Amino acid sequence: MNENQRERQFHIQCEKGEVGGYCILPGDPGRCEAIARQFDGAVHVRTNREYVTYTGALLGEKVSVVSTGIGGPSAAIAMEELANLGAHTFIRVGTCGGIELSVQSGDVVVATGAVRMEGTSREYAPIEWPAVPDFAVTCALAQACQNLGYSWHAGVVQCKDSFYGQHSPGRMPVSYELEQKWEAWKRLGVLASEMESAALFAVAAARRVRCGSVFHVIWNQEREAAGLDQRESHDTSAAIRAGVEALKILIGQDRKK
Repeated sequence: MNENQRERQFHIQCEKGEVGGYCILPGDPGRCEAIARQFDGAVHVRTNREYVTYTGALLGEKVSVVSTGIGGPSAAIAMEELANLGAHTFIRVGTCGGIELSVQSGDVVVATGAVRMEGTSREYAPIEWPAVPDFAVTCALAQACQNLGYSWHAGVVQCKDSFYGQHSPGRMPVSYELEQKWEAWKRLGVLASEMESAALFAVAAARRVRCGSVFHVIWNQEREAAGLDQRESHDTSAAIRAGVEALKILIGQDRKK
């Protein structure tokens, strides 16, 4: 059976009517309940593998939160199957590590583009295609951060498949490539590093749905290397709030169309 004809989607195990048109996509399943608490009348719909789904409402509109696990492949699966069920607007709410020295622990980053140093997007688009988020979603995220008074940044993020390739590049057999490219990202002003957005932006473009990304900065290894003040921050509430407020902005805009 064609995947988009399945009554119950293979991986997320949800059916039509069980998820909203607007979805927040965290990586960590443990964040789903906290995000769902920002909705009205949220209920747990399904848990299967790394995919935990809650559905509720914002401004009277059905919305969902679905975790995607770590990395592009599982994130792409979630978006594909949610799109099969009618979801049309996605916001990735995740964590990142800072690269640009101005990006500090606890800040919020809104992605305006993603470096495609991962594999999933290459099965959707040739490498010449730029991984960029939907403009309306990105503007809504920026407006939400502004309205909430956060310390935030907007710019390009880097996406990779190997967490330890970033943090221990010197012990990798391809250290020559990893270290040289990391230097390139620094020179190009890339703000932060994460693992899912490039894939999600590619899937969204292929499926003609909307997607944007917002991140909580856990730490910045470049600030640490430069001897600047550095602390580790794991409170993701600001990024979560920004994602929820952005959905409200988008729902309001969509109703006026």
